[in-house]
Amino acid sequence: MLTTQEYRAIAADLIPATTAFIDGGYRPAISGKTFDSVNPATGDVTAQIAACGPEDVDVAVSKAREAFDDGRWSRLHPSARKDVLIRLCKLMTRDARELAVLESIDSGKTIYDCETVDIPEAIQCIKWHAEAIDKIYDSVAPASDEHMALVVREPVGVVGLVLPWNFPLLMLAWKIGPALAAGCSVVLKPAEETSLTALRMGELAMEAGVPRGVLNIVTGLGPEVGEPIGRHMDVDMVSFTGSTQTGMKFLGYAAESNAKEVVLEMGGKNPCIVMDDAENLDRMAQHIVNGAFWNMGENCSAISRLIVHQGVKDALLDRIKDHMRHLPVGDPLDPETRQGALVSEAHLAKVCSYLDGATALIGGTANGPFVEPTVIETTPDNPLATEEIFGPILSVIPVASFDEAISVANDTAYGLCASIFTAHAKRALRGARMLRAGTVTVNSYGEGDIATPFGGMKMSGFGGRDNGLHAHDQYTQLKTIWLDLADDADEAVE
Repeated sequence: MLTTQEYRAIAADLIPATTAFIDGGYRPAISGKTFDSVNPATGDVTAQIAACGPEDVDVAVSKAREAFDDGRWSRLHPSARKDVLIRLCKLMTRDARELAVLESIDSGKTIYDCETVDIPEAIQCIKWHAEAIDKIYDSVAPASDEHMALVVREPVGVVGLVLPWNFPLLMLAWKIGPALAAGCSVVLKPAEETSLTALRMGELAMEAGVPRGVLNIVTGLGPEVGEPIGRHMDVDMVSFTGSTQTGMKFLGYAAESNAKEVVLEMGGKNPCIVMDDAENLDRMAQHIVNGAFWNMGENCSAISRLIVHQGVKDALLDRIKDHMRHLPVGDPLDPETRQGALVSEAHLAKVCSYLDGATALIGGTANGPFVEPTVIETTPDNPLATEEIFGPILSVIPVASFDEAISVANDTAYGLCASIFTAHAKRALRGARMLRAGTVTVNSYGEGDIATPFGGMKMSGFGGRDNGLHAHDQYTQLKTIWLDLADDADEAVE
């Protein structure tokens, strides 16, 4: 990695794209309006971004529909689509450092995470889905000797992709990878807080050979861009990642418009269960610290509830405290920093409101846009333990038994991720089956990898999964083609 001064020099020389990317080119909002893109760590305005509206969405959808219907991408041979997306990955690799710096100054994320996690995983995600394009087979269903039943996949059409601000480029990759692989045309809305890397991807996609109109990026606020995408009569499907409150609105938009398909990946209040027989408390503490505080806790799958057996609570908290010493907070462009700035003043105020009146076991202070990683012991019914904070606050809930731990873990409206630490194999598997979550890790923290489906139960998810081959399902429709093989001459004789 580079030095802080070198990263700052790169940031100073960047000239980011600031207007919407529609039909293969950049264009301002029809209204001419803009909004400020602010560096969360410094408060400086990085750029003035096009504040698009419903009229811009209409243009983008029209161009996406035109591209889909004429087949310039949707009917391109799968191997040809693969070649284009592989070229896109090579261009992203070429510009990886620029993308990392853009991501850091736009979101407050540490340059360390951007360089080592976000950008490499975004590239790998698109590459993985590109390589899958010509390896997903259709099928033949059982039928009589006089019939053949073909079950084929077809791209769903024009898709709206609505992104969160916590992993801007990685979540873009999670969605455009399978969407473009399937042959869909895309209208993508980045979060208004973090538009810079998405806009850069429009230019890279054109350079890679993605045809005009296939990838459109419309910047702006939720009511002016996100809602019109959700309500648009010519959008066939929407995939949304973000808060549960916003995600639920897209179900209403679909019901009130054209009954478009909707896939939602929403919030979480993810439990981590630690039983008194768990082995290697030090390694366990390392997993918990990473799970709770990675990306400043601005992570839907973050460990936010530590449900720990009272017999090991104190010993585990001592080790957690030791590992938290290795999370320096500060300038995101310093490669030694592990905790950057929260994404906005509004989000900072929300996170800090949970610290008011609370007695922290570890941490508990804020300095400007930087919040110290914090551990607070609480009860299962406290807002600290029930509401999604989306910040670096870990709530600790002591329990006396395995059954109590499972009950507390499942006592939530969410069901995205969960972890369980125990040396008892049967207990681990039984707990994994009992936990109501889309992903359960045993004796570790994680989300699986690109090959495993990611999504939630209850109010954490709806309609489909990201990652894995399962992600392709949401961007395709199944069609049955029934062939009559009866000999017409024989039928005439009969």
